[in-house]
Amino acid sequence: MTAVRRMSRVTRAAASALLDALLPPRCLSCGVAVDRQGGLCAACWGGLTFIAPPFCAVCGLPFEYEAQGDVICGACLAAPPPFSRARAVLAYDDGSRPLVLSFKHGDRIHAAGAYAAWLARAGRELLADADLLVPVPLHRLRLFRRRYNQAALLAQSLGRQAGVAVIPDALLRHRATPTQGGLGRQERQRNVKGAFRLRPGVSVAGQRVVVIDDVLTTGATVAECARVLTQAGAARVEALTLARVVPE
Repeated sequence: MTAVRRMSRVTRAAASALLDALLPPRCLSCGVAVDRQGGLCAACWGGLTFIAPPFCAVCGLPFEYEAQGDVICGACLAAPPPFSRARAVLAYDDGSRPLVLSFKHGDRIHAAGAYAAWLARAGRELLADADLLVPVPLHRLRLFRRRYNQAALLAQSLGRQAGVAVIPDALLRHRATPTQGGLGRQERQRNVKGAFRLRPGVSVAGQRVVVIDDVLTTGATVAECARVLTQAGAARVEALTLARVVPE
């Protein structure tokens, strides 16, 4: 077994060296040369705001003050969301926006593996006993134009790294909704209400499900997905995103 592991490490190292020779590592954000695939240069890394405690025990909103124990923000106390917990890797700001947009619209799908590793760390409590990862779906027309669903790429890569099953098409976006950009909280909620349904033949009954998406803004989209999954019998629904908007 030791020899097999050693050979596997040698094989991976050789493959990595070949990849570096064919495609020299570049910063995922600005494109300058870096020391490894999937890495960031020092300047771009320094510009990121990673979300860490203290934050709301439910929605993951970071607090500006120290908090002991499981503290819940005012918004979640006033209107508890339909998901149990939500967590995100980064604050969606000037530092992370180029990463997210280039991945979402710029065909930089090779970054999925690196982002999945970040998701695995930020969501380790959610993933510890998760049964299933389900990405937020795109409507078929938008998927045709974009050619890929960034949330599905994140979910599939994260599933491989975390050892959690993935159903990339468990949810259907059966109604084409206008883009959420520029909409307020209530407008976003109305925009996605009734837009999702469970794919026929898929069962989530009794499953602990983590919904995967790229950005959490108001939480309207993941909340609507959580409602559908809960109504279909999911035992628990949580959300994990690459970034989230942090109101000033």
